[in-house]
Amino acid sequence: VLFLNPGTFTHPDMFTINLMTEASTLTILFLWARASYPRFRYDQLMHLLWKNFLPLTLALFLWHTSFPIAMSGLPPQ
Repeated sequence: VLFLNPGTFTHPDMFTINLMTEASTLTILFLWARASYPRFRYDQLMHLLWKNFLPLTLALFLWHTSFPIAMSGLPPQ
């Protein structure tokens, strides 16, 4: 998205500078976001998965499959 259209106001000789600036900005933002969050150990990730994400995923799956079945008997309004 950043590299598709450099804009109509830029000159063709500024394309290289714009491309380098956009690439550098994207790299800095990626590195900043990566360094901002804490790093989890493997056992912490497994605990997070088994104790938090798996029950939430199963509950949402059951709700997603049972909701249309429960609503199929109701007449349309």
